[in-house]
This record gives sequence, C-alpha cells and structure tokens, in this order.
Amino acid sequence: MNHRLAIPSIALAVAALFSSGANAQTPVKIGVLTDLSGIFSDIGGMGAVEATKMAVEDFRKLPEAEKLKIEVVHVDGLNKPDVASAIARKWFDTEGVDVLVDLPTSAISLAVAPLVKEKNKVALFTASGSSDLTGKGCTPNSVHWTYDTWALAHGTADAITKAGGKTWYFLTADFALGQWLERDATPVIQANGGKVVGGLRHPTDTKDFSSYLLQAQASKAQVIGLANAGGDTINAIKSASEFGIVQGGQKLAGMLLFISDIHSLGLQTAQGLQLTTAFYWDQNDKTRAFGERFAARNKQRYPSMNQAGAYSATMAYLKAVAKVGSAKDGVAVVKAMREAGTFDDPLFGKTTLREDGRVTHDMMLVEVKKPEESKKPYDYYKVLTVIPADQAFRPLKDGGCPLVN
Repeated sequence: MNHRLAIPSIALAVAALFSSGANAQTPVKIGVLTDLSGIFSDIGGMGAVEATKMAVEDFRKLPEAEKLKIEVVHVDGLNKPDVASAIARKWFDTEGVDVLVDLPTSAISLAVAPLVKEKNKVALFTASGSSDLTGKGCTPNSVHWTYDTWALAHGTADAITKAGGKTWYFLTADFALGQWLERDATPVIQANGGKVVGGLRHPTDTKDFSSYLLQAQASKAQVIGLANAGGDTINAIKSASEFGIVQGGQKLAGMLLFISDIHSLGLQTAQGLQLTTAFYWDQNDKTRAFGERFAARNKQRYPSMNQAGAYSATMAYLKAVAKVGSAKDGVAVVKAMREAGTFDDPLFGKTTLREDGRVTHDMMLVEVKKPEESKKPYDYYKVLTVIPADQAFRPLKDGGCPLVN
C-alpha cells in the first residue's frame, strides 16, 4: 500500500465530513396538540396551528434560522388526558417531536408535564389555565404562556367585587380548569369584603343550562361567576340572556372568555361583560398587523389570546434552540429561554420567563362594547385598565414550585 497516497485521501475524507457537518441543519419538530373538533376548537384548534406556522415563517427570516430545519405537525387530543398522553408519548418515542404547543385543557397539561420531563422535551402551555402548572406541578421542561387561573381571578373578580358585586354564586365546569378558576377567585372575593353564597358544578359540553341558572337566580347572588370556558361559557351566557338574568339585576362574570366567544355571542348579548385577557388584536400597531395577517389566512377570524400565545411561545422557543444549537435537551432550551431576560414581545409587550416556568407580561381588564360602539370586524373591547406584569401573576414565592429556592 502506498501510504503517501493514503494520507491525503484520509485528510480529504475528514475535511469532507467536517464540511458536510458544518452545512447540516439541526432538526426541530413542533407538535401542536390541540382541540380540532370540540368546544375549545375556536380558541385554539387550527388557529393555533396557523399561529405556530406563522411564528416559524417569521423565525425563518432571522439569520440564526439557517441552523434549523423546522417541521410542524398537529393532532386532535379530543380533550382527553389519556388520549393526549398517548399521542405525546408516541410523538416523543417514534416521531421525533421535540416540543408540544397549545394543550387545550389543564387536565391534559398536568398529565403530560411529567412525561415531557421524563423524555427531556419541552411543553409550551399556551392554552391551559391551571396555576398549579407553575406551582406544585412545575417542571424544568415546562413553560406556561398566555394566562392562568390566578391572573384571571385577580383581574375579573377583583374588579367586580370592588365595584360592588359582593355576593357570588359559581357555575363551575366539573374539570380541572373550572375548579381552579373558582378556587383562585374565592380568596380574591373574600379579601374585598365579598363572599361566595353557593354554586353548582356542571359537566363539560353542557347544552342546557336552564336548571343551573334557575338555581343561580334563586340564590339572589349579585354576581353569577362562570368558571368554565369555550362552548360552555357561550351556552351559559345565551341561556342567561333568555332568562333575563342581567335584566333582573344580577351580573354575569365570565372568568375565562375569549374574543371568539364574544363573536359567537354577538355584541347584543355580550355587551357590558367584563373580562381579563392577555391579548387584544386591536391594542397597537404590532398586534393589529398580526391580527389582520392571521385573519387573512384563518377565514377572517381574528386571533384569540391562546392563538397569540402559540405564536409568541414558538418564536421564543426557536430562538432558544438556535442559541443552544440543538432541540434534544429540553432543560437546556428552557434555560436559554429564561436567560433571554425581559424582552419586547410584539404581541404581549415586555415579557419574562421566571424560574417556575411562568411567563409574565401585562394583562388587561376589558369591557365588551355595545353594538353601536363597534366600528369594524372584531372591534369588541374597551380596555378599562392594564394590569402590570408584576401584579398580574402570582408572586414567585407563593406558588410552591419546588424549583424555586
């Protein structure tokens, strides 16, 4: 063998290997685990998929995007924790998914979070409400974007109780989110001199609220708190309108309402409702640009705060992956997201990821406009007050997250 010929050949082979490695892209696979067919499909669903894809498109315009090969997949979790967990496990084990986005119920998120930690992936909870996700259920692999039950309760319940709504009766969805909404609102009501005089729990996807509302009406409570979401909230408000509950002097408090809910109800029915939201598409030039672009590709439906959350969380995640150089170590990616510090998100403003996984930003207390006040499609909210980030979310020390010293 001619060793003088072999050495240059080996050198060329090594150089070629390093050259191909330098040009290789890091694969990143995003799984949008959402509700495509149920009562939460309007607030997430294909809109959450589109928002995630929009984030990928915008990220690809950045210089660091050249490092990554990004794929987005989506599936309907049927709002069932066991189904969603099985899908997530399959995605992680055999299909190369690195991160989950959306996750439409708190029960799903609380079930999936330990699996995400076990597999060292990342979960971006952009559509789940339970504040336990950043409390006793926190993990180093979880990021809770958009809102939580503590923030919603302290926004809406605080404002309504201070305005004179001292006695409350809750209609609560009998699943994790509803229970946590009621749980987090109750001490706020009591701290403002009010009290909860009663309540009922109803099944998810209830079509007929007549019997529940008759009992709420009979309670004589000043405020009927709707601790539910999506189609349940819409059906309850429609039924309350038919029963003349507001006309009779009682007030409805939607603890979790979305702009898609207001659209389904119509301003004639929804006018005057107060609610807390993390995002409103018509707030400023950046949110309007996003809202109009989203509507153009989503059948002229404007984005909910969950869909906005899917966009912003995906963008922050991809920037962190590019910094780390890989999506394979979920803890390292979440750490990089946190180390980005406070940044100016185009949809949520000044935004920070805390060590308990809670993303903080300003929240807004808004009131639904009267029909004559609305001047264009989805022109539905009047912003009553902006709740600063450091007041909008539960203090870090009070959550009980084991990651917090």
